[in-house]
Amino acid sequence: MTSSSERWSDLTARVGSGVAMVVVGLVGIFMGGHVFHIMVAAICGVMAWELMGMLNPEKRELRLPLGLLVGCATLASMYLPIGFSLPVLLAPAMVGFGQLEKHRTVFMCFTVLIVLAGFGLAQVRDDFGFGWMMWLVLVVVVTDVVGYFAGRAIGGPKFWPKVSPKKTWSGTAAGWIGAAIVGLLFSINTGVGLQLVGVSIAMSMASQMGDIAESGMKRRVGVKDSSNLIPGHGGLLDRFDGMLGAALFLLIIGQFLPITPGLN
Repeated sequence: MTSSSERWSDLTARVGSGVAMVVVGLVGIFMGGHVFHIMVAAICGVMAWELMGMLNPEKRELRLPLGLLVGCATLASMYLPIGFSLPVLLAPAMVGFGQLEKHRTVFMCFTVLIVLAGFGLAQVRDDFGFGWMMWLVLVVVVTDVVGYFAGRAIGGPKFWPKVSPKKTWSGTAAGWIGAAIVGLLFSINTGVGLQLVGVSIAMSMASQMGDIAESGMKRRVGVKDSSNLIPGHGGLLDRFDGMLGAALFLLIIGQFLPITPGLN
C-alpha cells in the first residue's frame, strides 16, 4: 500500500516547475504572433529531440538535427500557404524514418503528432484569438491537475496499471468533470451554447489519450521520462503529451465547433 507521503512526494517539484511553465506559456499566448509561433516551434523541436533520444539512444548524432528540422518545419508551416505547409510538416517524419534502425513507425507517428499539434496551436491562436486559446489550455491543464489530485486522494481501480501504474479511473473521470466545468463557464460567458460542455469533455479525453499514448510508448522502450529537463515533470514531451492530443483533436474537428473568432 502506498503511504500518504509517497503519494505526494513529487508535489513540490511539480508545483514549482509547473508555475514557471504557466508563466512562460501565458506570456507567449498573450503576445501571440511571432513570439507564440517561435515558442511553439521550439517546444515541438525539443519534444522531437526527446523522442529521438528515447527511441534510438545510440543515434545521439541525429537528435539535434532532427529536433531542429522539426522546429524549423513547424515554424515554416505557420507562414506558408496551407498547400505548402502540409508537405513541410510531414517531411521530418519521413526523413527520420529513413535514418533510424528501430522503432521507426513509433517515431513517424509521434513526429507527425508533434508537428500537427504545433500547427494546430498556432491556428487556434491566430484564427480564434487569445480567449479560445485559453479555453484549450485550461481544459488540458484542469484535466491534468484535477486528475492528479483526485487520483491520489481518492485512489481506486487503476486505468491501465501495466503502462501507467499511477493513473486511476477516479482521476480520469475527475478530469472530465473539471473540463466540463471549464466548458460550462466559457459557454455562459461567450454565448456559444451548452454544446461546448460536451466538446470540452471530448477534448479532455483527447488530452488523456495523448498522455496514455506517450506512457505506452515509454513503457515499450523502457524509459520512465522523456528527459530530465523539467524537475518533477520529466521532459517537455511528458508535460505536453496531453496538449498534443487536444490540439490535434481541435485541429481535426475545429471546423465543426460552435465557436467564432475574436474572443479576446
